[in-house]
Amino acid sequence: MPSSPSRRTVITTGAVLLALSVTSCTGVPAPSPSSTSPAPTASAEPTATFNFGTAVQPLGLDPALSSDVESQRITRQILEGLVGVDQTTGKPTPLLATEWSESNEGRSYTFKLRSGVTFSDGTPFNADAVCTNFNRWFAFSEDLRRQAPGSSFKGVFKAHSDEPQLSIFKSCTALSQDTVQIDLTQRFTAFLQALTLPAFAIASPAALAAGNADVLNQNRGGQAVSAFGMNPVGTGPFNLKSWDEGSVTLTSNATYWGDRGQIGTINFVAYNHPQARLQALLDGKIDGYDAVTVGNFDQLVKRGKQIVQRDPFSVMYLGLNQEIPVLQNQKIRQAIEMAIDKETLIRRFFIDNTAEATQFVPPKISGFNNDAPALGHDPAKAREYLKEGGYAGEALRFYYPMNVTRPYLPTPEKVYAEISRQLTAVGLNIQPVPIDWSDGYLQRVQSPGDHALHLLGWNGSYSDADNFVGPLFGEKNGEFGYQDPQVFSKINRARGLPEGEERDEQYHTINAQIAASVPAVPIAFPISALALSDRVLSYPASPVLNEVFTKVQLKP
Repeated sequence: MPSSPSRRTVITTGAVLLALSVTSCTGVPAPSPSSTSPAPTASAEPTATFNFGTAVQPLGLDPALSSDVESQRITRQILEGLVGVDQTTGKPTPLLATEWSESNEGRSYTFKLRSGVTFSDGTPFNADAVCTNFNRWFAFSEDLRRQAPGSSFKGVFKAHSDEPQLSIFKSCTALSQDTVQIDLTQRFTAFLQALTLPAFAIASPAALAAGNADVLNQNRGGQAVSAFGMNPVGTGPFNLKSWDEGSVTLTSNATYWGDRGQIGTINFVAYNHPQARLQALLDGKIDGYDAVTVGNFDQLVKRGKQIVQRDPFSVMYLGLNQEIPVLQNQKIRQAIEMAIDKETLIRRFFIDNTAEATQFVPPKISGFNNDAPALGHDPAKAREYLKEGGYAGEALRFYYPMNVTRPYLPTPEKVYAEISRQLTAVGLNIQPVPIDWSDGYLQRVQSPGDHALHLLGWNGSYSDADNFVGPLFGEKNGEFGYQDPQVFSKINRARGLPEGEERDEQYHTINAQIAASVPAVPIAFPISALALSDRVLSYPASPVLNEVFTKVQLKP
């Protein structure tokens, strides 16, 4: 099917300088890339230091258990998966696997592994190491999953080894040292794209064992982590040097198999306020930062700084928890949707060209439904629906994060204040529950609890509709308490359909059904942006945040 172009735009002093086409479309299920491509040539010893401002500290550095943006930004530098993302086409590309083939009607994949690769602890990368990782993810216990809601395996493969009959993953077999076979229980069209997720990066088995990777007896930012999660070991271009209260430092991996780029040391420095990040860039303390806000944008333009915009590949939403009795009434959920003025929220708090959302799949993904039902902004009708639904002034606890900026939620406190005002205006009784992001906000709103409403978003990691609707609405979870067996079944069926009209239509139907039942209110497909100093010639901006710093180019 034809790919949908997306753009990366670099702005300085208000002018567009560069528009680079990037495709974000689902790839062919089982391409066989050429194995004859030459390996990257070794570059000179990297010596540059690069300081990058982040919005918050990572929650953990075991990518299999930590899915927040800041954790993945760092683990992408340290660990690699079998399959990468082509920066030009957005399709799966060789990484630790040099080629692959599909058989058994899409239920079996054979991967040829890159030879001569070692983990940074000196142990060999081979087929046994790959299977150690897959078998570890499959075997995650229910208790471990409860401790680490950032685990992605179940969202992709549907179940773990305690429910093998429900799992799409069947087995991993080392056919030889450089050949591995992964068998699935059913066809999964986006399997190769799913393998580009940071969650499926291959870790050193020796380091996993030494760091008791499945024993989460440490704590970072309110999140339980293992010793391995404090000191991950992979095959990537950088190694972890230190992780302290304010920053994470990486150094170039001297044994890396590929191009090591220019940067010898990366310092990821956390600034939890947008103005602090801006000032650090203007003062020359950092070379770039992520999560530019509307308030920063004009100041950066006036100072002639580079702003790199990513295409929208995330959705910001207001979550509704149907475990709260009053929210089990569809009329009341619909009233909440009609109370929200999305246009005002986007105009005031999001970067220009951010689009209003009526569903959870972004427009450039196959399966986006142009006709998804939307109730629109109608405060008068919202009041009617509350009355018809029997709303009697029950308090709704509204959770929102503090001291953080996410790609999908640039200024959460301000967004909360405006949404709360809009909801109160139609007669809802809102109880604010502010929680510092570093005090475990993510775990609290994604677990069963008393959160009636909450602010969050989903940043897509691969170009397939399943990456959006599957993890959010593919089964009942603690975040929404949403239960629709028909939708669950349709999502499960759609992921196995071959690319084409039938699959797209299935996702159209899924999007429409989710929108009609209002398990959450999609608000925006946000544009996210980075700011860079004049020292940076180019930065590998990616809609799916696949940004490895070996590709950052600096002025001499």
